[in-house]
Amino acid sequence: MACGGAPVSQASVPYLATGRVDREGRLVEADEPLATLQRENGGEIGGTLAIPELRNIATRAVELGLRMSRSFNALGREERISGWIEAIPDYAGGGGCLLGIASWRAEAVQRGEEEQQLARVRRELDRALPEFSARLDRNQGVLTAASDAADMAELAADMAAGVGRPWTDFVTLPGAIEGQPLHWRLLDGAACEVAGSARRWTAWLDPLGMPEPGSDGFVLTLASEQAAPEVDRTAPAASSAIPSLGEELAPALREPIDRVITQAEAIRSRLAGPVADIYAGYAGDMIDAGQHLLALIEDIADLEGVDAPDFTVALVRIDLGEAARQACGILGVRAQGRGIVLVPPVPGESLWARGEFRRVLQILINLIGNAIAYSPEDSQVWIRLDRDGYRARVTVADQGRGLNAAEQARVFDKFERLGRSGDGGSGLGLHIGRRLARAMEGDLTVESAPGQGARFTLTLSAVD
Repeated sequence: MACGGAPVSQASVPYLATGRVDREGRLVEADEPLATLQRENGGEIGGTLAIPELRNIATRAVELGLRMSRSFNALGREERISGWIEAIPDYAGGGGCLLGIASWRAEAVQRGEEEQQLARVRRELDRALPEFSARLDRNQGVLTAASDAADMAELAADMAAGVGRPWTDFVTLPGAIEGQPLHWRLLDGAACEVAGSARRWTAWLDPLGMPEPGSDGFVLTLASEQAAPEVDRTAPAASSAIPSLGEELAPALREPIDRVITQAEAIRSRLAGPVADIYAGYAGDMIDAGQHLLALIEDIADLEGVDAPDFTVALVRIDLGEAARQACGILGVRAQGRGIVLVPPVPGESLWARGEFRRVLQILINLIGNAIAYSPEDSQVWIRLDRDGYRARVTVADQGRGLNAAEQARVFDKFERLGRSGDGGSGLGLHIGRRLARAMEGDLTVESAPGQGARFTLTLSAVD
């Protein structure tokens, strides 16, 4: 019996149970036994999806704009559930995604299941908040890689320089047979070691695409239960210099703030069990404040870095189309919350250029985030690719109020916010973006007119 009607009419295969998750992460419709499992995990129909592993795959599918599937485990009141779930982004239906349960197995709960459930919760937090992530093609070859962890910088750089090679070439899998291709299911949850890091890591692979999981590639995340190593911040005894925010203070501040955000997110999303709405609201306020503080720290640290006379970037061959699609995936939920439609390059559309993928992604996230903030509700933001001879361009265009000539002249200045207040911005993003673009031998420019929106264009050297 369905709750709220049959939610998944577009399904290409028969499902045992279906559900619909809206753009806010609420399970608004569900068949049995999915509806019962939602209630037994402390949720309700119309409330936040309370089943940790289903909530995570739904969130990832919406963020990436891709159909995803994987096995899942969940704990009911008296049964342990295992099965296979598919999540299908549902833009035509107003955002969110469609869930389809392809298989379902229920077993009696045994002693110790609570500990196993907590272990699964920790695993889902690892997937949702990874210290290292990468996009892989259908053969598990590296497309992109990024990490904020100091002891994973070497791995991120090696993968960026080795695009196309299997990700397993860059890590050590204890017990694995050298040269033997391994199916992704055997690698999901596998322990691995990383050169340059003394920590133990676990690899998680989320398959993309259907009908064969992984046909559109994978999202790889590496997580460790061990804390990041402490940075040696001891200054020379004879030095009385003010500590560097980027190199010394930012790492010291980032870790405890990240920990607060992670714990608050676990409370707000009820990953560890139901809590009263008022406490979930408090947790949401903590997350907003923590993310605002982290953004300020990152912006000021970036400013310190890009303004340094010896600042450089590592230029390699990158796909601007993939960077644009990833940026839209990251900001998709924010855009949907304001009724704004992001129009990224279509899947498969590529534009190759010389740059540093992480820095290009940083610029595009800032440009698209600004476009969302400045645009009216129920409007569109377009991201377009263009090549003119030896120059590759990616343009972010919005339908906002536009900029007059005086505003265009100072929009890239430090701390310039064009009269905006209360939105949490630092006024540093565009200044940093232009410095990064020029460090990559390119530029960041703007074209606009009052009432005609704004078009920010990142230009880099094109490559074949």
